[in-house]
Amino acid sequence: MFSENCPFAWVMGCFGCFGQGGSPRRNQSQECLLEEEIQDCVPSYNGEVTNIALGDQGELQSRLKRLEEMLKFKVENRLICRQFPVKETNRLFYSEDENGNKMVNNYVRERKIASGNYGKVALYQSTTDGKHYAIKAFHKSHLSRVRVAPSETAMSDVHREVLIMKSLEHPNIVNLFEVIDDPNTDHFYMVLEYVEGKWVCEAFGDTRGISEDTARKYLRDIVSGLMYLHAHNIIHGDIKPDNLLITSAGTLKIADFSVSQVVEDCDDELRRSPGTPVFTAPECCSGSTYHGKAADTWAVGVTLYCMIFGKYPFLGETIPDTYDKIVNKPLILPDDMNPELRNLLEGLLCKDPRQRMTLNDIAEHTWVIGEYGSIPQYLCWCKRNTLQGEETSGSCHT
Repeated sequence: MFSENCPFAWVMGCFGCFGQGGSPRRNQSQECLLEEEIQDCVPSYNGEVTNIALGDQGELQSRLKRLEEMLKFKVENRLICRQFPVKETNRLFYSEDENGNKMVNNYVRERKIASGNYGKVALYQSTTDGKHYAIKAFHKSHLSRVRVAPSETAMSDVHREVLIMKSLEHPNIVNLFEVIDDPNTDHFYMVLEYVEGKWVCEAFGDTRGISEDTARKYLRDIVSGLMYLHAHNIIHGDIKPDNLLITSAGTLKIADFSVSQVVEDCDDELRRSPGTPVFTAPECCSGSTYHGKAADTWAVGVTLYCMIFGKYPFLGETIPDTYDKIVNKPLILPDDMNPELRNLLEGLLCKDPRQRMTLNDIAEHTWVIGEYGSIPQYLCWCKRNTLQGEETSGSCHT
C-alpha cells in the first residue's frame, strides 16, 4: 500500500499517487526523429529486452494498472482539478451544412490544422456557440492494433490522454471541452480549445531564433504550466516547440498529452520513454528507468535552446547517432552570449539528472525573473476548493 511519505490524497481532487510506465518506444524514420508525425509513422513495441528484471517489470505493470484505475475513479467521480467537467457525447452523426461543408455532430469542418500523435487535428466551428474548436480524430480499430508496450496499444495512450485532460485545467494548458465516442462507430473525437496563434517553432523563421525577451515570456508560461502538471503528478513526456501553442494575446499553452504519464507523488520513476528523440534526456536513451520530472525539465532546456538559437543542441543523422550525441557530446554555447542565459541553459542541459535544475530552480533564476518578477503562483481549482473547505469547516462542494 502507500507509505506514510506518499499518501493517496483524496482531498478535493488533487492527484495523489499514480503511475504509468512501459517500454521505450522507437521512432522509425528521420522525419520522426524531428517531428514524430505519428499518423504516418506509428512507433510500435518490438519486444526488445531492456536491463529491467522481469520480476520488476511485472511488479511495475501491476502497480501502474492499479494506479491508473484510481485515476479513472477520480475522473468518473469528479474528484478533479477543474471547475466544469468535460462533456461526454455517446452519439455520433455526420452531415453537411448548406455550403456542403462536412459536419461532425454540431461542428462544421473548416480545414486541417495538423497531424498529431495518433490522429489528425482539424479546425471546426460550433453551430451551437459559434466558437472555433480544434478537433482531434482517431480510428479506434487501427490504434487498437498498434502495440506501444507489452500490454498496451496506441488506443491505451488515447484513453490515458483523455483521462489526464479531463482532470486538469490551467491557463497555460490547452483545454479539453468534449469527448465524442459512439460505441457503434470506429471514430473517436476530442474537442479541444482552438489556439489561434502559431506554433512556437513557426516563429523561428530562420536559424537566428527569437529574442531573449520573447523566449523568456514563453519559458515562464511553460514553467507555470509544467509546475502545475508536476504538482498534479503528470509527466508531459513530449515538451517541444511543436507542442507549444501561442494565442493571439501571446500566451503559451502546452498541448498534446498523447504520451503523458501519471506518476506517484513520491516516485516519478518511469521506464517507458516516448516523446521525440531530439528532446530526449540522456538518462532516457539507455532504455532503463528514469525520473519523469527531470526528463521533462531537460526537454524544457532543449526547447529554450531551440528558441534562442533556432536549432537543436544535439542532432545526429540517425536516432542512435542523436542519442549518442545527447549522452556524450558536451553542450557548446557561444562565448559572447548573456552569462545569465548561459548559466540557465547549462543548468537545464546538465546530463546528470541529479545535478540538473528543477522547475523551482528555473522559476527563481535571475534570467527568468528578468523585469517580470517571480512567476505568479496559480491557485488551481482543487486548491481553491480546499481553501474554501477550510474556511467553512471542511464543507466544500465541487
